[in-house]
Amino acid sequence: MNPILWLEQNAPGFDVLSQQERDAITHFALLWSFFEARALSTRGSSHAILALTHKWLAQDRLATEPFSESLQYFQQRYYANGVETDYLHGLNLRPNDCRDLIYAVLKGENTNPADCVAALLIVVYRLRNNLFHGAKWAYGIQGQLSNFTHANATLMNALSIVGLP
Repeated sequence: MNPILWLEQNAPGFDVLSQQERDAITHFALLWSFFEARALSTRGSSHAILALTHKWLAQDRLATEPFSESLQYFQQRYYANGVETDYLHGLNLRPNDCRDLIYAVLKGENTNPADCVAALLIVVYRLRNNLFHGAKWAYGIQGQLSNFTHANATLMNALSIVGLP
């Protein structure tokens, strides 16, 4: 059986996702896998991401402009007008996820380029964990198009820095 048809019949909420939403989620799974393989040597973690972005900055390879739209999106999503939103708790940040750094970047208090891109990639990493570990199924993966669209843009921009074979 076709997995999409099976999900439509068995996964609550999947049948009402638009094709654009389904595509964004599928693209995210592929892009994250490629990013983790190429950029993180298959060992994805918040600390590995932070080390990577600081390495890019030290090598003068980090341009923040390609990331700015997605960073602004997530800043507004998690701290609308400087006030923490209900979505922030849904990231399910763990103690080893550089929580203070992420909060400072999302609030606009930390503008260090490496920290900003790291925070953005760690948010994407948390989206990955929430998707792959099932948390997003609690609400049928509804309302996630913008999240995955910006996550995909972030991953493609990061992969452009990593370089392709």
